[in-house]
Amino acid sequence: MANFNNHGKKKVAILIDNGVEDAEFQVPYNALKQAGIEVVVLGQRMNEKYKGKQGKVSQQADATTTEAIACEFDAVIIPGGMAPDHMRRNPNTVRFVQEAMQEGKLIAAVCHGPQVLIEGDLLKGKQATGFSAIRKDMINAGANFVDEPLVVDGNLITSRQPGDLAIFTTAILSRLGYGGKDAALPDENDTSAEWWKLADAWGGSTKGDIVKGLNTALAGERYSLEALEKYSEKESDAQIKGLFQEIITNKQRHILKLESYLDRLGEKPSLAANIANQYAKVKTALTGSDDIFQLRSALGDVQTGIGDIGNLCPMYTDPVATALFTDIYNDLLSSEQRLVQLYQQRMGLDLKPAKPTTGAAV
Repeated sequence: MANFNNHGKKKVAILIDNGVEDAEFQVPYNALKQAGIEVVVLGQRMNEKYKGKQGKVSQQADATTTEAIACEFDAVIIPGGMAPDHMRRNPNTVRFVQEAMQEGKLIAAVCHGPQVLIEGDLLKGKQATGFSAIRKDMINAGANFVDEPLVVDGNLITSRQPGDLAIFTTAILSRLGYGGKDAALPDENDTSAEWWKLADAWGGSTKGDIVKGLNTALAGERYSLEALEKYSEKESDAQIKGLFQEIITNKQRHILKLESYLDRLGEKPSLAANIANQYAKVKTALTGSDDIFQLRSALGDVQTGIGDIGNLCPMYTDPVATALFTDIYNDLLSSEQRLVQLYQQRMGLDLKPAKPTTGAAV
């Protein structure tokens, strides 16, 4: 293997494989390059261009984890997406990360990246985070899972999703000695910082991307708010009507927050967001007045919203927009469960939730 180490210059390995979450590779890669830090891309095979999950990344590795020597690097970054599932199947990649951890090198993993740490038995007793879908896997591997944008435990740095990338990358840079006033980087704990601008500068979501996502969410919330208000008007069951009103209140809160953030960005709601409620009026005008029908219609709208907002949650490298989308998503999940329970009760179904099986895969 060629000696990539320049004396006195920091050197970082970033792992890659097919299906990598593009922003989770691009943002730290670009940030480190801009900071003058040497970056070595390590894959499983030399003669392959690795493709990103979103089609934005097409990257050939500089070297492989088979030949890489952990002590030559100051840090190892493990991006997420589908790539870590490929990485953890390669014993050379797992060995390389294990050796880097044992050497006390900085290990930074985001999203599904901790899957490699799980395979290497490197999470026992560690505070760490990751994408929500691997939370139980991490806990089963001995981690103390913390649902925060950034979790640091010794030489281990972890984050959850693309929305955390600017904070995640800033934490890496600061620990590599790149920081302070001259670097113009916010403190990693500064929740008021405009992190999206930093992510944009490093190849993440642009302001236009974020505004488009906010308007998509706003259109969905305005549509469903109008529909729920119409369902509530036709609903005669007091308990169902009460639940509709709770969901309506949540949606009004979401709409205000989305509009407020658009305003902070110097933008206004799009035409599609402004007329979304009109579509709901047309749809609900054609529905009947049966209580169960209103309940099922509301449930259908909520389930559509779960799918739509669930797609937005991991799309943008902006922690504020991501937090707004996640708040909506969690409220929708809660609403879905309560609507289902009422439906089962009204249909005379006394269904008890199944007991969770121990050690079930997530």
